[in-house]
Amino acid sequence: MTSFEAKFDMYPAGDVGVVEGEMNVPTRGVPSGDSMEFNTLDEPIKETFLRDLRAVGNKFYHVLIPREKTSLLKEWDLWGPLLLCTLMATFLQGSAERADDSNDGGPEFAEVFVLVWIGAAVVTINSKLLGGNISFFQSVCVLGYCLFPVALALVICRIILFSTQNTFLFFLRFVISMIGFMWATFAATKFLGDSQPEGKKALAVYPICLFYFILSWLVLSHSNV
Repeated sequence: MTSFEAKFDMYPAGDVGVVEGEMNVPTRGVPSGDSMEFNTLDEPIKETFLRDLRAVGNKFYHVLIPREKTSLLKEWDLWGPLLLCTLMATFLQGSAERADDSNDGGPEFAEVFVLVWIGAAVVTINSKLLGGNISFFQSVCVLGYCLFPVALALVICRIILFSTQNTFLFFLRFVISMIGFMWATFAATKFLGDSQPEGKKALAVYPICLFYFILSWLVLSHSNV
């Protein structure tokens, strides 16, 4: 018997199934114990929607309490930033009505989108040019989600504006806007700080501060009823 025949005889005649197997959909971010059972193609639409909604809510939580530095970088998405951008644009539209009452709120709505998306892109490009080691969309995701404190400040300021305005209420809105600005800046630098090389972190933090400061000033100065 040749060596080839000996190797062939190691497999019984009925065990043709040695070349058969199951093709499982590869998954990311799933625990190893569940990776063989988890398949999003068979998942109901409701479960998919709720899972994505929980993921967005979890990212908002990590922005409010920025402890884990990689929580917004593991599985990036742009649903949260889009939601916050739309919310801010909706609250800010029509905030500075003209005397002839011809303003339909369009410029304010577009202004927020331009500031958020173009501003986030510019800050991200600056980070990449400085040698940042995260992807473009990861950086945009972090900058967008860290708008959450600024959006909260906007909502509170709009509620305050229902009262008759005076110096104290303006000062209160100023304090709230600055708290939102500092909170957003701290959260963004917490998540993006380690992605920058040593000696260049200050050059990366400055555009982030400027980005959130402009949006916070927009909240303070354009939130008139």
